[in-house]
Amino acid sequence: MIERIDTRHLRFGMHVVELDRPWKGTRFLYQRFTIETQEVLDELRRVSDHVFIETDSRLFPKPSKRPNGPLLAAEPKSTIRPALSEHILSGRPIETRWHSEITTLEEEISGAEVVESRAREVLYDTLDDIRMGNSVRVAGTKEVVAEMAESVIRNPDAMVVLSQLKNADEYTALHSLRVCILALTFGRHLDLSREELNLLGVGALLHDVGKMKVPNDILNKPGRLTDNEFEIMKSHVPEGVKILGNAQGIPQQSIEVAAYHHERYGGKGYAGGLSGDKIGLFGMISGIVDCYDAITSDRVYHAGMSPYEALTKMYTWRHTDFHPGLIEQFIQCMGIYPVGSVVELSDGRVGVVVAVNLRRRLKPRIAMVLDSNKKPLEKTMIVSLADPEAGLDSEVADIVHVLQPGDYGIDPTQYLPISPV
Repeated sequence: MIERIDTRHLRFGMHVVELDRPWKGTRFLYQRFTIETQEVLDELRRVSDHVFIETDSRLFPKPSKRPNGPLLAAEPKSTIRPALSEHILSGRPIETRWHSEITTLEEEISGAEVVESRAREVLYDTLDDIRMGNSVRVAGTKEVVAEMAESVIRNPDAMVVLSQLKNADEYTALHSLRVCILALTFGRHLDLSREELNLLGVGALLHDVGKMKVPNDILNKPGRLTDNEFEIMKSHVPEGVKILGNAQGIPQQSIEVAAYHHERYGGKGYAGGLSGDKIGLFGMISGIVDCYDAITSDRVYHAGMSPYEALTKMYTWRHTDFHPGLIEQFIQCMGIYPVGSVVELSDGRVGVVVAVNLRRRLKPRIAMVLDSNKKPLEKTMIVSLADPEAGLDSEVADIVHVLQPGDYGIDPTQYLPISPV
């Protein structure tokens, strides 16, 4: 008798007669076989969501009659790096294929706004589906993440600018969107391939879907959670893994983002208590960007800190919370003065950082807001501190102070090159 079975329920000794996809293109050299090794079992689970097995062994040829030789073809060279790269994590600047912008910020921003808006719709629909017990809309998620990745590849500043749009009342949804943008931007900096960026982005966009199973009074509690409430909150990780695992077509690498984004390098995270390189590159990336967005966002129980202050704190958490080399790379990626930072220049003027200068990190592009007497300028202009002729009286200006959001009544989002929302 032929029986369909989810690949998660496969066991040694089962006789596989058909996959849920054509045999051609897989590593299997034979189209009927008995599961005898962990490698074969893992490969079945990797390539298929379900298979068909023969439950009557009398109708299935015994393994000994199979031609001599391996069942699986040699593993193709994967574009997904399974281990951490010493070069990536060394703390040294990285010269990569993606570090030359194809478009300017001004050229990219309008298209990025369209993609970001579409991503919001997909995310809201997905979260609503999960609340109602429906499955994840995998195809739409992959499509919009691919569009976001292409925008980040062309010029990451546009998407990073859009990640500054925050609303405390919509934290869970918009946090997931911002984490996706930050993960793609950081992945670009680390020279991940398109395939890797898409896998990372899908996982990042869906990393918090398990929170749909956490009561709102715990998610939005203004005070400190009790021990019992915190245990319930932590359950969003296994719940999210379960939701994504039950969806058709979400790769394991993407699910690992949801599984490991609260693990910490020193082993004090959750839900698995993993430490060091066992967390994996995607898990470490997601942990960093998730933390960065959380501590720079206003919540019902705390006010967000400035991007500059957040990076400073996160650097002190290296070794305990984050891989030291990777957190250094994140700081290089975001810039010494990240997008959205309110800064005071050596001539007394005040502005908002709108783009990072990858080659001269102390010289970002700034939207000038206040004159040297701290009076509002009649017209906001965007200048590059790397260009002494760019509206700065032919003098090279330096950043001397990083201010807090709200200083001088400045809302950084009002000066970013984005359309009103």
